[in-house]
Amino acid sequence: MVLQKWVDEGNRVSGSELRRISEQLVKFKRYKHALEILNWMDTQNKFQMTAADHAIRLELIIKEHSIDEAEKYFEMNDLGLIVSSHPLNEMMKLYIATSQFEKVVFVIQHMKRNKIPRNVLSYNLWMTALGEVSGVSAVEVVYKQMEMDKQVGVGWSTLATLANIYIKVGLLDKATLAVKAAERKLSAINRLGYLFLMTICTSLNDKDAVLRLWEACKKVDKKITCANYMTIISSLVKLGNIHEAEEIFTEWEAQCRKYDIRISNILLGAYIRNGSTEKAEALHLRTLGRGGQPNYRTWEILMEGWVKNQDMEKAINAMKKGFAMLKHCNWRPSPSIVVTIAEYFERTGDIIGANRYVEVIRPYGLASIPVYKSLLRLHTCNQKPIDNIIVMMRNDNIEFDDEVSTLIRST
Repeated sequence: MVLQKWVDEGNRVSGSELRRISEQLVKFKRYKHALEILNWMDTQNKFQMTAADHAIRLELIIKEHSIDEAEKYFEMNDLGLIVSSHPLNEMMKLYIATSQFEKVVFVIQHMKRNKIPRNVLSYNLWMTALGEVSGVSAVEVVYKQMEMDKQVGVGWSTLATLANIYIKVGLLDKATLAVKAAERKLSAINRLGYLFLMTICTSLNDKDAVLRLWEACKKVDKKITCANYMTIISSLVKLGNIHEAEEIFTEWEAQCRKYDIRISNILLGAYIRNGSTEKAEALHLRTLGRGGQPNYRTWEILMEGWVKNQDMEKAINAMKKGFAMLKHCNWRPSPSIVVTIAEYFERTGDIIGANRYVEVIRPYGLASIPVYKSLLRLHTCNQKPIDNIIVMMRNDNIEFDDEVSTLIRST
């Protein structure tokens, strides 16, 4: 390792400097090099690894290697390396993200056995896992334990966790009570809790609570961010209150310095789903006029709207613009949309349009067997050669089924 050579040459480096370098490497997604630094620090007697160091190292092992490697590292805690809840919480988060809820319980048991104090996040993760494997009763027992734990305080995040668990099992009255209790614990200097509760109230179909929380959220003495506006507009759209969503969107537009296309996309999607294609097109032109830069999601939404209206020329153009953004994402249109467009050309007898369409989608691996069947039917119905289609199918490793074989024989 270059760092070891540098130290061997007589250079001095402190633990804080190494941590700062590691943080910068993580920021730029240089996980391997950041992990090398932490691994090296662990081998040097002069550096005392903190709980935060172990937690970061655990995360880097997951990113750079695998969950199995992370578990092997996690088992080192028997040597006394892990005495804080921080790395254990990270492990529980990983287990929940991979639906290994039973393992969360094992981590909690380890914490109890080794007298490692649980913090608020520990309890929240524990409750979430129990909600999946043991049911509401077990969750409520843990919640009572948390209330009696003098080292932690029950805040809005725990009550929000409890509300989400109640919603999952259909206990809406209990969920509502938990949300109201959480609302009383919200901070006047931090907006995060308001946004979480707005999302939960949306699930409870409680528009009044959503709007009340939004008004309270705006009073927090911090700048309202685009993410904040996305939450409220998305909530109102889900509740079917398009008019209120439009009003808040207009409010955002009036004060925004840089146009965030993600916000207008929420309203754009609502218009398309409601069949208001004209309003969607008008909003699209309005965003362009304000300097908004469409992303792949913009083109996907518009494409779906134009497909519904049978305006396939516009739909394919939107698809092409979506493809042009693939350097920045791995977007693909939905298979159903791809097939619907192919079937439109078949239905209208547009052989030229169908062939051009297949040329557009083939490079992206979207020319599936339903698309090729549609193209074959169109060609055979119009007594056109299919040799080129068969070659394309073979080059794309498409297996010929009975229907394809029948279509080939019919020509």
